[in-house]
Amino acid sequence: MIRYIIKRIILMVPAIIATSFIIYFAMNMTGGDPALTLAPENATEQQIEEIREELGLNDPIYVRYGKYMLGMLKGDLGTSYVTKRDVFKTFMERLPNTIELAFTAVLIATLIAVPLGIYTAIHQNTWKDTGGMVFALFGVSMPNFWLGLMLIIIFSLNLKWLPSGGKEGIRSLILPALTVGMGFAALITRTTRSAMLDVIRQDYMTTARAKGASEKTVIFQHGLKNALIPIITVIGMQLSNALTGSVLAETVFSWPGVGRLIVDSISKRDTPMVTGAIIMSCVLMCVVNLVIDLIYAFFDPRIKAQYSRKG
Repeated sequence: MIRYIIKRIILMVPAIIATSFIIYFAMNMTGGDPALTLAPENATEQQIEEIREELGLNDPIYVRYGKYMLGMLKGDLGTSYVTKRDVFKTFMERLPNTIELAFTAVLIATLIAVPLGIYTAIHQNTWKDTGGMVFALFGVSMPNFWLGLMLIIIFSLNLKWLPSGGKEGIRSLILPALTVGMGFAALITRTTRSAMLDVIRQDYMTTARAKGASEKTVIFQHGLKNALIPIITVIGMQLSNALTGSVLAETVFSWPGVGRLIVDSISKRDTPMVTGAIIMSCVLMCVVNLVIDLIYAFFDPRIKAQYSRKG
């Protein structure tokens, strides 16, 4: 198992290099001059040239990329063009807010979706099943920014129950978490239903009923336990997406997370901040996926044996 973990960590290196290469070159191909953005309003051409020289913008792009990667090997993700602050420290300051939003959203989605998926699978081809699938279809089709705006209009502007944005305690977390979680709940519901339908038809379920086990025991101890692998997979995927892709929700609700940091930095052409934040998000996603893979072993001994053979 330890050797497998080390192998997965080593495989993260090419992903990080590829991500940094694509983002760094993409940011430099977008046009515009960061020196003009940072220069004072009435700056002379000489002052702008001095800013370019200070930032190393006069060097060829491959030279700048090489210097950036050498610095990253030393743990230095660079300094923001705009705020003049260390990129890594800025990212770590925003990361707890994103983690709080992501885990809350996935928790809400799981608490809604798993019971609903089981319920619809048990009542397959009935109006109850149809109603659950309509909810799932609505959640998958509904854009996050639209749902966020509707929640703000209903609960903030009209009812005045919850704040419309910012981070002011747990009350300000509810609306963005619901916005992100509802879309996740739809996907998890469909996956749970599909997985449960697969195991409900298995012979061991019939055997458990024949032995006199209650329907609750058959569904949850025999059925759900054997259907957990795909459910855990989709929950892990949604957690990765929430940690790295809740940009719309963070923007709509002015949530001070990593997604909003990246959006603001892109608009200001802050290449070090954008590149560093996306690289760290890539690392975070790889770590989450590794943890999800290891969690499989606790629910399926066959996977643990497979890990051992790979090791």
